[in-house]
Amino acid sequence: MSVTRCNQTLKASKVTIINKQKVYLKTKVSPLPERSNVIYIGKKPTMSYVLAVITAFTSSNTKEIILKARGMAITTVVDVAEITRRRFMKELNIGKITTGTEEMPQEEGRTRMVSTIEITLTPK
Repeated sequence: MSVTRCNQTLKASKVTIINKQKVYLKTKVSPLPERSNVIYIGKKPTMSYVLAVITAFTSSNTKEIILKARGMAITTVVDVAEITRRRFMKELNIGKITTGTEEMPQEEGRTRMVSTIEITLTPK
């Protein structure tokens, strides 16, 4: 049994019974890779992601930000890149744009194909 919390994967290493209840003692296995320059686009308002991009560029010495989205969020990721570049950070370049397709498993055991996009933003 493994549990993911706070960017760490925990694995149940020992089961102890206390007061007739099972207690799982967990040990740290390995931290998940943390990429602070990746912003995943979802269902939030567009301006929330624009603010995240601006904050990421101004708060640290980030050389690039990667915006990732799939499915219906692809239109939002394009809007985020263009709004940030045209209105707020005119010195921003759109670097590499990568498109692809992922297989998403469904409840019936079938898989569904979902489009993906990655947009790399870099300062001039």
